[in-house]
Amino acid sequence: MTSHTVHPFRILLALFGAALLALHLVPARAADNESSKDQDANNAIMLVAKPDLKDPFYASTVLIVRPLQNGGHAGFVLNKPTNVTLGQAFPEDEPSQKVRDPVYLGGPVNANVIFALVKQEQSPGEGAMEFAKGLFLALAGETVDRVIREEPDRARFFAGAVLWRPGELDQELKLGAWYVMDADSDLAISGDADHLWDKLVQRSQSHDHSL
Repeated sequence: MTSHTVHPFRILLALFGAALLALHLVPARAADNESSKDQDANNAIMLVAKPDLKDPFYASTVLIVRPLQNGGHAGFVLNKPTNVTLGQAFPEDEPSQKVRDPVYLGGPVNANVIFALVKQEQSPGEGAMEFAKGLFLALAGETVDRVIREEPDRARFFAGAVLWRPGELDQELKLGAWYVMDADSDLAISGDADHLWDKLVQRSQSHDHSL
């Protein structure tokens, strides 16, 4: 990921924004904490790639995913840390220098856009939406800025996202590409990326064998 000449987190969602709005990912009144709550967040799941999934990008990945109002899905890969920190990517932004964790590659869709998943019970600010129970997605640049300044320890920062059109994820599940688990906000923020996939594959296989 390279530096931007504009302020790093006040990014207009130029290419991605239209797609997000079309998929109803952004709530109509995200500044209102109650209105930013979304029942679809209760249906968030974790996807764990099965060992025989050999896709160049998705092999050995763990994702957190939630349904969208149009029948599609959105998610973030949780175990692809880059070699770049926010401070390295944006050397002129002082708060970014204090964030030690790397930026994670959340997905192949618009990897030049920074998102934050924040573990807390209330919306972190305008433009945020509840992504899973106890986990909010910060979309607006000013809200991501505030998270970086005030509560980076509660957050993980992602470049890009994953989007499925209506029916796509259902088809992948029918083909047996993924193990499905309940969403876990703790793993989304603090899971050990190096061992997360192995750990959840073992857990999923043990569960399957116990049925």
